[in-house]
Amino acid sequence: MAAQQEEKNTAPGGDATSQREATIVRTSVLGIAANVLLAAFKAAVGVVTRSVAITMDAVNNLSDALSSVITIVGTKLAAKRPDKRHPLGYGRVEYLSSTVISVIVLYAGVTSLAESVKGIVAPQTPDYTPVSLAIIAAAVVVKLLLGRHVKATGERVDSDSLVASGADALFDAVLSLSTLAAALVFIATGVAIEAWVGAAISVVIVKSGLEMLGGTLSQILGERPDEEISSKVKALVEADPDAHGAYDLLLHAYGPEHLVGSVHTEVPDTMTAAQIDQMTRRIQHSVYHATNGRVLMAAVGIYSRNTSDDAAAALRSDVTRMVMAHEGVLQMHGFYLDEKDGSLHFDVVLDFALPDREALYHQIVDEVRAAYPKLKVSVTLDADVAD
Repeated sequence: MAAQQEEKNTAPGGDATSQREATIVRTSVLGIAANVLLAAFKAAVGVVTRSVAITMDAVNNLSDALSSVITIVGTKLAAKRPDKRHPLGYGRVEYLSSTVISVIVLYAGVTSLAESVKGIVAPQTPDYTPVSLAIIAAAVVVKLLLGRHVKATGERVDSDSLVASGADALFDAVLSLSTLAAALVFIATGVAIEAWVGAAISVVIVKSGLEMLGGTLSQILGERPDEEISSKVKALVEADPDAHGAYDLLLHAYGPEHLVGSVHTEVPDTMTAAQIDQMTRRIQHSVYHATNGRVLMAAVGIYSRNTSDDAAAALRSDVTRMVMAHEGVLQMHGFYLDEKDGSLHFDVVLDFALPDREALYHQIVDEVRAAYPKLKVSVTLDADVAD
């Protein structure tokens, strides 16, 4: 693993990481500039027109600018090279920066809501001008274009912070449009609904902040691996001529661009240690390069597979039918019959959606033991992690 980690630091994938970092920083700087300008214009318009909704919209733009600053800082810190204290790098800093951004958005929403409530309790009559309305309309267009660009860039470079900022900007365009609609309603009817619109905007901001925070905390806790990358890794393992299947795949994220994993495969019971070592190195090498250095396979475990005993093959077939007949059994693997000590080993993967996984596991064990009382049956309950 140490050799592979060193390879990762010098491989072409490092250039891709640098390009990703530069793209995130460049896009974030654009977001900062746009949001600061929009906040300045909206704040001025809000003061002149005495519109709470416009003022709250300006506050939201400032929080967006601060979020972009934190995205830059987080990206820079996450790009630090591994060291003795953090041998797997600093990629998870991006999750922390996303958490900070979520809290900032949440705080901005709560603060805006408090100010909007004050405006509802003690309303002020707004005074709109054609210039102020033109600025609001321009803000809608700017936020729409900015949001589409930032979100698309975030999806391309796999940056949760950029994706969140882009989605927030698109939503801001809708909110600014609501503010403009409130102004037009006042001009047409004389009814001031700016404070109510500001309150609605604030509620939406709070909701957005909570959703962002929940998503980031879920990543920190550890989520199921992305189906695309897990399927690719399993396909690469199964493509090795000596490997039979890919099981128990685990992928631990140390940032969006750095996954450390382990996997099991079945090998013929006639393979030597040297052959197994060669297979393991082939799999690690192929996964590393096929994913452009994104996935580092720390371990490739093995299950011994009976190859010279017809009785073992027949037993495997019978036990497989027995186990897979149960609803909720996703997979059975690692089957091995040791005739010398009369033991039978295999693993089962049960669906998390089952009301009682433990009960089904014990039922399967009891059934197999009852069917083969002369064998010492050992069954391992595996988690449905990436199958």
